[in-house]
Amino acid sequence: MKTAALLETILVAATVLIANPPAWAEIRVGIAGPLSGSALPVGEQQEVGANAAIDDINDRGGLLGETITAISVDDACNPEQAEAAARQLVSEKVVFVVGHVCSAASIAAGPIYDEARIIMMSPASTNPKVTDSGHPNVFRVIGRDDQQGFVAGNFIADRYPDKNIAIIHDGQAYGLGLAEFTRRQLHARGIKEVMFESFQPDQPDYQGLVDKLVAAKAEVVYAGGYQGDLGIIVRQAKQALPNLQFVGADALTSSEFRFIAGDAAEGTFLTFGPDLRLRPEAASVVESIREGDAYEPQGKTLYAYAAVEAWAQAVERAGSVDEAAVIEALRTGSFDTVLGHIGFDEKGDVTGVSPFIWYRWTGDDYVPAE
Repeated sequence: MKTAALLETILVAATVLIANPPAWAEIRVGIAGPLSGSALPVGEQQEVGANAAIDDINDRGGLLGETITAISVDDACNPEQAEAAARQLVSEKVVFVVGHVCSAASIAAGPIYDEARIIMMSPASTNPKVTDSGHPNVFRVIGRDDQQGFVAGNFIADRYPDKNIAIIHDGQAYGLGLAEFTRRQLHARGIKEVMFESFQPDQPDYQGLVDKLVAAKAEVVYAGGYQGDLGIIVRQAKQALPNLQFVGADALTSSEFRFIAGDAAEGTFLTFGPDLRLRPEAASVVESIREGDAYEPQGKTLYAYAAVEAWAQAVERAGSVDEAAVIEALRTGSFDTVLGHIGFDEKGDVTGVSPFIWYRWTGDDYVPAE
């Protein structure tokens, strides 16, 4: 009878286990960004940084005792493809998404993740609409373009008050937003641009735009767009206007810009958040990525690492990957990351870091500007 009772107990327990399997056999995390197209280099930065953080967590025993599995998807920096990529990650049952990179992609994907109860945290999308949309699941670890444009407008007004200033943009959420916020601050400072012009992205030649810059007698150009296009524009523009001063934003933190622009990249000013490669909190991670991945962790690499760090710490505090519990932990807690000690405000914007400072391309890298 004892043996029969024991067998019955085992069978009941097995039945319960089959009927109620563990909530997850692994924790699935999505990495969503451009793995094709002109924004590919920034997508690679995100992928390297996010995977490095996930590997480090797994090497320490995982998250809540579970292994994190990463699933990368390509959004090509395109809103429609971003929606398709988001739906793919929903079908993969991820609980967290690192991304998207491009602002238009993040704006498009955010509502899909919100409906599916998935947290998204961008290391790169700076357009205010990303977090102003009101979706509680959307966060970012980088500043906003209303901040970036304010800084850029003041910089140009202070440094080049008597120059002919042209503003160009690619018409997309990121580039157009930067251009408009920068122009707004220039106008607030009493400075009117000689040209405000859009260009079609992903073109092999921008001579038509350069001709307009020449006709406007531009001396300073502020550009909103991505590194591939701007590299071509800078190279062609400086052939016609050798003394032209080029000013851009955080998308230019990519060696591809330097490669495409060549020597014309020299002296280009750009806004970006703190260079995390210089922070003591990131020293061991920088060394690991340089040696283990043979990759220079410039641009958004370490911002993606920080996004994974902040989310993972929130999961540990919540004791669960449940969206509501983790959102509460993110909104009320603070986190030690390669960015430093950070938190998030009610919109999901990062707090605790200086949003944007100035850099200048010098040689083969961007360095803090004097």
